Amino acid sequence: MSLAQLHYTSATAGDGPESGEDAEIPARFTAVDAAIPAAALTEAGPLLAYEPPAGTARQVTENALRALPESFSFSALSDGSHLLARTVPVRTAQLSSLRFHAHAVHLPAGTRLPGGMLPITACRSARWAAATPDRVPAVDPVTVLSVATGRTGDREGLNDFAVSRGPWLAGVLADLRRVSEPAEPAESTESAASVKVVLVERQSADVARWIALAAAVLPPSSAELLTFTTYTRHPERAPQRVVGVLPQDAHELSGPGFRVHTCTGPRPEGTVDDAWAETAARIWRSRTPELFREAAELPGEPFAAGPVAVTALCAGIALGPCGRAAAAAWAAERPYALDAKRTRQLVEALTAAGVDDRTGAEFDAAGRLFAALDGRSPATTTAPLAAMLVTEAVRGGNGSVELPGRTAFSGPEGAAVAAVLGPEIVTELSGPGAGQDVARTVQLLRVARLLGVDCAELLPGVVRRLASGLLADTRDTAAPDSPGWAPALLELMDEQFDVRTALLGALDRIAPEDPAGAERLLGRVALPFTGTQLLPHLRMCAEAPEAKAGCGEDRVGAVQRVLRAAGMSPFAEPLVLRTAVGLVWEEDAPTVAEARLLLEAATSDAHRTAGTWSHLVAAALNAPAEEEEAPQLAHDLLRGFPQEITGRERGALLLLDFARELRSGAAEPEWAQRVRALRPGAEPVEPGVLGHAFGALAGRLLAPDGPEAELYALAHSADADLIAAYDRAAHGPDVRARLAADPGYAAGCFAVWTAHPHAGADWSRTTAVLLEEVLRPAVRALSAEGVAAVEEAVGRSGSSGRAEAFRDWNRRSQGTLGRLGRRLAGRVRRG
Repeated sequence: MSLAQLHYTSATAGDGPESGEDAEIPARFTAVDAAIPAAALTEAGPLLAYEPPAGTARQVTENALRALPESFSFSALSDGSHLLARTVPVRTAQLSSLRFHAHAVHLPAGTRLPGGMLPITACRSARWAAATPDRVPAVDPVTVLSVATGRTGDREGLNDFAVSRGPWLAGVLADLRRVSEPAEPAESTESAASVKVVLVERQSADVARWIALAAAVLPPSSAELLTFTTYTRHPERAPQRVVGVLPQDAHELSGPGFRVHTCTGPRPEGTVDDAWAETAARIWRSRTPELFREAAELPGEPFAAGPVAVTALCAGIALGPCGRAAAAAWAAERPYALDAKRTRQLVEALTAAGVDDRTGAEFDAAGRLFAALDGRSPATTTAPLAAMLVTEAVRGGNGSVELPGRTAFSGPEGAAVAAVLGPEIVTELSGPGAGQDVARTVQLLRVARLLGVDCAELLPGVVRRLASGLLADTRDTAAPDSPGWAPALLELMDEQFDVRTALLGALDRIAPEDPAGAERLLGRVALPFTGTQLLPHLRMCAEAPEAKAGCGEDRVGAVQRVLRAAGMSPFAEPLVLRTAVGLVWEEDAPTVAEARLLLEAATSDAHRTAGTWSHLVAAALNAPAEEEEAPQLAHDLLRGFPQEITGRERGALLLLDFARELRSGAAEPEWAQRVRALRPGAEPVEPGVLGHAFGALAGRLLAPDGPEAELYALAHSADADLIAAYDRAAHGPDVRARLAADPGYAAGCFAVWTAHPHAGADWSRTTAVLLEEVLRPAVRALSAEGVAAVEEAVGRSGSSGRAEAFRDWNRRSQGTLGRLGRRLAGRVRRG
């Protein structure tokens, strides 16, 4: 294969004296292969131009010329072809004037260098010319480009350079990976293509060494197409992906389009979050670049960290937690890819003693690796992995570690591990904190079984605390639907029948105390309780969501459905009643109607044992004043739970019960005194309770047969709340209806509301308002015969003076209306 070449220079054969120090001599092509398209030449000119460093004189000495940087570049052209070139500074013979000469090779689209040679390996080839050949314009095609020689291509030289640039290696390789990877579909191709990796070095040859380091690490397909230039004065104009600049030309580079690595300054701070780059850097620093070829032979995607990490660990190179995790994860997915020797080397590296920075991700990957190797590799190979996993489960507190199977500890290795960890497991399970951390306790119980540690005596206490811990963990409403410890818990219950039986029994026993928590637990973790155990409370909790959804507003129906799921009657096991009520109402109280149905569905003895009587009391006390059945419920509760209901709740229920007595006519005399005597024992009393008691009293006093003595006691009680209740009842529709229909009732109201002038300010103000706002509108609406009937009734109910008082009171209203009528009529006539 032959390659077309060209020469491009600013030093012409006929150079004469310059007109000035800054005079520009235009560059031109001095020799071009005829196979190179004209469009490629147009793009090549700017790529081949050379601008010396700032401050370089026009006339230079030979020593100064050798100190100037050379530009070795590999560039992509718009037609898909590439240009491999070396541009060097030269000087004219006459005046030692500084010029440049570029020698380039053109690679048509789809072609590569002969023999699969990478572009950087031709950096120091002897075929590069510093002057245009004598035979022009014809140019012989290049058939061979010798590989690089000198420090750039020398293995030891590159190793030395890699060690010297150790602090920057991982960061540079990580950025080279980013610019070499194919862009994601969602990523902007334009923005990804504009990113440049800028390497700041004092010598352009060191930039070439960086490219050589990268070429050994990158996948061949990426290394062949990586464009670069080892020197430019204007990196922002350079189209290549990797750009070398001198320190004085890098100070203004910033922004998202540049990834600048100043290898001449202080060491970079922080770590590189790239397992592939970090591992590749460690391989270079260990002076073993041949490992990259071994890693390339392993299966895996380009830039996958697994193959290089596995190769490094098998070669004895220490890696960090990310590298070790990547190696374990890769080997877990491809256990067939490594032979027995390398598998053993990998396991030894992953389980090496003295490593104290292992992470949860690394342990998870190690657990998957053990699962993949178990039964495939000898137990002597996998035993160190098993020992590391169980040690972490016991000592590290990592509840997500994937534990090995029991067969992993069937040999002497298991006995050794059990002798070390067994006492620690027993000590921790014996402590008071066992069970509170669910994941930790589950792992300890599983490890105890793996190692054959006897925990039979500890099991009841541990399981009891573990059951409480399970319910406590589900109280967090922000927690995920399935807790992280759920898989391990289910495996524990599947592995150990005694633990499953004891744990389900403990959960069933504590479910009545927190039925909503047990319901949430079963909704998040599918506990296996479908066996022969009764477990009535757990079965109710499992049925509750469907029962509540199916019954809708019929919460009593939901309770009955949940009770049927228990398989036990509340008469035989009253605690199922507590669980059912807690599942349906949780912290809320039932309505009065629901409470009465619940009370009828089970005896007071069942409610007393279950403790659900408190829900019924709450229903009565929280009932609104309009709830007519609340007083009767209070009466039933006081009769059914005389010993349980005490204190303020008892006082409030007594107020409700007294309201029942008032409305039924069974109340003993001295109503106002009794209400006032009961109220202090009910404080702070609910508004609905007061509404029932005061409303019943006011209603009885406003009845046609209201006892005068009781009314007198109310009027003279000076109790503002009682008088206000009387006022509200008098403004009600029942009183207005009676006033319109019964002259005797209207006469009685007039007599009551004008009596007791010395009862007190509250009573006087209230009656004055009632006379004007309730009685007067009612009388005004009556016919003349109706008014006369009221007047007659007033006369019959008292002295003639009272009848005269009614006529005067009624005349004032009529007189006012008459004057208003005459005034309005006069205005109409004037209009």
